[in-house]
Amino acid sequence: MQNFLPLFLDFMVFWFIDAPKGLIDYFSSLNIALMKYFSFRLLLTSFFKPWKNEYREGLVGFSLVMGMIVKGMLLSFGSFVLVVFFLFEIAFILFFVGCPFLTVAILFL
Repeated sequence: MQNFLPLFLDFMVFWFIDAPKGLIDYFSSLNIALMKYFSFRLLLTSFFKPWKNEYREGLVGFSLVMGMIVKGMLLSFGSFVLVVFFLFEIAFILFFVGCPFLTVAILFL
């Protein structure tokens, strides 16, 4: 029984501290990669610039509006995907942390 306590404490430290920290690091890296994939920074910095840098006379207004519409749609789609991933990540971390409690509840109910 004396050898069981250090093993149990190691498991607790791993499951409730080390593993969630590693999952959060992984998911933050995934979120950064998604933000780069959808190029949020580029879309936000060039939001009020004409689409395809079209500066011919008579097309500047149309290109500006068209660029804002297309970039707005890309930003909203990318934001939607990022929010879905973020909600999945939160649910996964909560499920992971709750797995030992769920296992105990299933065994004793």
